[in-house]
Amino acid sequence: MLKKEYVEGIYAGWLAKIIGIRLGAPIEGWTYEQIKKMYGECTGYPVDYKDFAADDDSNGPLFFLRALEDSNKEEDLEAQDVAEALLNYAPFEHGFFWWGGYGISTEHTAYLNLRNGMKAPMSGSIAQNGATTAEQIGGQIFIDTWGLVTPGNPDLAAKLAEKAASVTHGGNGVYGGIFVAACISYAFVEKDMRKIIEKGLSYIPQDSEYAIVVREIMEFYDQHPQSWEECFKYIRENRGYKRYPGMCHIIPNIAVMILALMYGEGDFSDTLNICNRCGWDTDCNVGNVATIMGVRNGLEGIDYKQWRAPINDFLACSSVVGSLNIMDIPYGAAYIAKLAAKLAGVKLPAPFDEITEKRIDSCHFEYPGSTHAIRVRREDPKRSTLEVALENTTESAHTGNRSLKVVAKPAMPASGICIYKKTYYRPRDFHDSRYDPSFSPTLYPGQTIHGSIMVPAYGSNVKACLYVKEMRSGRIYQSELLDLEKETWMTLEYQIPELDGAVIEEMGFCVYLDGDGRWGIVTVLIDDLYADGKAAYSVDMSKENVEFWNSIHQEISQFTKLKGLMYLADGQLNLSCADFAEAYTGRHDWKDYSAEFVITPVTGEWHMANVRVQGAIRSYAVGLLPNHKVGILKNANGYKVLVDADFFWEAGKEYIIKAEVNGNEITAYVDGEKVLTHTDTESPYLEGCVGISLLDNSHLKCKSITIR
Repeated sequence: MLKKEYVEGIYAGWLAKIIGIRLGAPIEGWTYEQIKKMYGECTGYPVDYKDFAADDDSNGPLFFLRALEDSNKEEDLEAQDVAEALLNYAPFEHGFFWWGGYGISTEHTAYLNLRNGMKAPMSGSIAQNGATTAEQIGGQIFIDTWGLVTPGNPDLAAKLAEKAASVTHGGNGVYGGIFVAACISYAFVEKDMRKIIEKGLSYIPQDSEYAIVVREIMEFYDQHPQSWEECFKYIRENRGYKRYPGMCHIIPNIAVMILALMYGEGDFSDTLNICNRCGWDTDCNVGNVATIMGVRNGLEGIDYKQWRAPINDFLACSSVVGSLNIMDIPYGAAYIAKLAAKLAGVKLPAPFDEITEKRIDSCHFEYPGSTHAIRVRREDPKRSTLEVALENTTESAHTGNRSLKVVAKPAMPASGICIYKKTYYRPRDFHDSRYDPSFSPTLYPGQTIHGSIMVPAYGSNVKACLYVKEMRSGRIYQSELLDLEKETWMTLEYQIPELDGAVIEEMGFCVYLDGDGRWGIVTVLIDDLYADGKAAYSVDMSKENVEFWNSIHQEISQFTKLKGLMYLADGQLNLSCADFAEAYTGRHDWKDYSAEFVITPVTGEWHMANVRVQGAIRSYAVGLLPNHKVGILKNANGYKVLVDADFFWEAGKEYIIKAEVNGNEITAYVDGEKVLTHTDTESPYLEGCVGISLLDNSHLKCKSITIR
């Protein structure tokens, strides 16, 4: 059994990582002097973000870790497995991380190496890319989850981190990844910071510059323990950016991290704030330091009001899989914990065993202090301001040990209080366009939502129902309104009707005060809010729109794009390419379904409708192919035709292509006629979203996609 304290420690570490990123992001690249002049002591978040958009420092750790699941190799993972995760989940040269150019951005360089057939670890090596490029900071900033997934096992953390870091980095860049992952893993079982650092150092060459600098800063602390500013002055003069080429070298930044870990004296807030005030690569450095400190100090060591409340457990990502870009921090922690248990060959403790197997993205509130990004608003937005308090509580729970207490006032019977989770986001929801996120909904018509709710003995009488909100019309769809009996949990269910051309943007509870029309207070406990069941809806391209983030970041609603030119014209979605293009929509975990695409080939000879899309290099497709063929294809880091047949198709003509996936069988139809079927017996893809794709100078139009 994986220890419960490990499960909570994973959440604490992942939460702390997000805190550190958000703390450092507004002043990334600033100098110590600039920060001091602008913010003074800077003892908290410099910017009050509306919602914090995606960041490379959280994208990399989450999506590279998926190599464990995709490869199913566990501790025998190889660098190439992580390389394929990079190719699979990162969009081509946009979003995800910094695309600064070949030979300038280390990750961009390695990505293009891999895209052009090079294997890892050569893709990130000094031999291929030179020391300057290979020894930038990315080897350690994307590594935290390899320490979190191996709690108390730094040997395995170091082994896996070496594989992961070597995909994009070499030399000190890899040593940094090994060091940070081992420190995080060891912090689960050791609280002495010097011992944690020494354990991390034990896995890298002692004569490496990385190890030498770490010891150098520790020795400076021993001789000058009173002033971190004096230590930073020493770092800047002896290990500063001027001595190390490239955009963001690893050596100056690890020096700052060790400074913070030593001078922070074990205090979470002091450690993060000191690290942030030093400047340079603040979000990266504070993110790594925060993960170590989050695991070491636990949730009780992270001040809720200062650090946790502004985040509200929400995380946006910018992978190529849109439904995975809307995430809460407990989901990420539960996913890591599930992999950690599998790696260790043990089970998760209750209730996390059931949660991770059956409803991993549910709002279960089992992590102390967790809120799952729950929000509260008035049903009628024109009414007065609502005062809201959210509290994770052990007062009562429907399942497990915890629930979320929601207190909202002033409330009145005529207007409901909506307690909800957002299931789709638009540009207006965010502070900025950081790392260019794009989204597909996480909830669809046809699915069933579930939720449990209770009124405590001291609460006012209320009625409640489940509801969803459709984005375009603003229409509310809801279950039957029921009276709640005090101190009795009521479990509600609601199947969303089949809706064509709809986008669901909220799901949750709507609570009405039961009274004589006077103002009052709504107090309820909620638990186990989640959705399941099969989607039944259509995407009508005439209803989609351009989502404008800024002049160079514009998306088509509901879609994420791998590559290519994508635009709306004459009520249809257009996609074209020189070499290849792909775009996706739907949920990442759909299993058996049919998807019907109304498409028109315009130019070129490769026009494909994709199903079971798991990313950029993992999917199936039914396509109109060269030489008047129709085929079923599999993308396994490159498309391969599994089976084909003669079919005379022509440019400019509209076709209805339908793909059915049931288990490992794929069946293709064109204009209502069954044309092909194939059973995939070689590592079949058993779940995934849908999309359209092209190869070799092609262009297609898509009028609609219907999912059943």
